[in-house]
Amino acid sequence: MAMIGTDINHAVALLKAGQLVAIPTETVYGLAGNALDLSAVSQIFKVKNRPSFDPLIIHLPAFSAVSPYVKAIPEAAAVLAAAFMPGPLTLLLEKSEQVPDIVTAGSALVAVRIPAHPMAQQLLSRLDFPLSAPSANPFGYISPTTAAHVDEQLGPQIPYILDGGPCEIGLESTIVGFPAGKPTVYRKGGIAVEALEGVAGPVEVRAHSSSNPQAPGMLKSHYAPRTPMVLGNPEDFIAKYRVEEIGCIRFQEAFHGVPKAQQLILSPSGDDQEAARRLFAGMRQLDSQPLSVIVAELLPEEGLGRAINDRLRRAAAR
Repeated sequence: MAMIGTDINHAVALLKAGQLVAIPTETVYGLAGNALDLSAVSQIFKVKNRPSFDPLIIHLPAFSAVSPYVKAIPEAAAVLAAAFMPGPLTLLLEKSEQVPDIVTAGSALVAVRIPAHPMAQQLLSRLDFPLSAPSANPFGYISPTTAAHVDEQLGPQIPYILDGGPCEIGLESTIVGFPAGKPTVYRKGGIAVEALEGVAGPVEVRAHSSSNPQAPGMLKSHYAPRTPMVLGNPEDFIAKYRVEEIGCIRFQEAFHGVPKAQQLILSPSGDDQEAARRLFAGMRQLDSQPLSVIVAELLPEEGLGRAINDRLRRAAAR
C-alpha cells in the first residue's frame, strides 16, 4: 500500500520529480500530478483507468495565478471567482497554449479550480506549475473522501497519500462554463445552483454527456458502487430479494423492513450539507456488504440535493 502522511515537503519533491501524489481537497481526494508534464498526466489516466476523452481539472493556489493558462476571463467568471474561490467551484475557460491538449482531451476549454483545503493550499503555493487532480479512485467508482479510501483502491500504484482528514464537503466541485458569456452549469456539485444565481443571476444547467464530454464529470454513468444500484422505494424490491440482500440509501428516515446496518441515512435532520458529506463514504460502506441491490431515494431537488441526486442517478445509470 502507499505511504500515508502529512509531509508536504515529501509531496512537493515527488510532484516536482514527475510522480503522482493523492491530495486532500474540501470536495474529495484528488490524484495529483504536474499538469504541464505529459508523462505525469498520462500516469493519471493510466492509474485511474480513465478514458482519454474525459478532461481533467487544473488546480492552482489562487485566482491570480490563473491568467497564464487561459486566454480570457469573462466578467461573469471573475464575479463568481470573487464570491466562491477558493472553494468547490471550477471555471471552464478558453485555454492558453501552456495547457497540454491531453489535459483538456483536445478541447479548447480548460477547467480551473482553486481548492480551499489548507493542506492543498500549502502544497500548491510551493509549486510553480498547476496540478491536474481528478478524484483519486478507479474511473467510474465512488469518489474517495478519506486517505484510507484512496489507499484501499490505488495504494499499490502511487508513492504517497497526503492525509488531510475527511473531506469537509464530500461532493465534487460545481463546474461553470460561459458559452456566449452566460454562466452555465456543466456539473452540479459543492456549490448549489441557487447560490450561483444569488451572485451571477440566472444560470443554465446542462445535462450530462454520454461521450466526449465538454467538462470533467459529465459522463452519464459514474460514481457507481460495484453492487447494482437502483432508484426507487425499498418496498418495491422486498418481493424480488431477500431482506438481507437489500441495502438502502435514504435522506432522513429509515425503512423499517430492512436491518439498520444495511441502511445509509444521509441526514436525519434534513441537512443537505450533512447528506453531501456522508454520501460517498456511506456508499462505500454499503458496497462492502454482501448485498444484491442498493435502493436509493432521491432528495428534494433544491440546494445540494440537486448535486446529490445527480450522483445517485449516475451511480444507478448502468
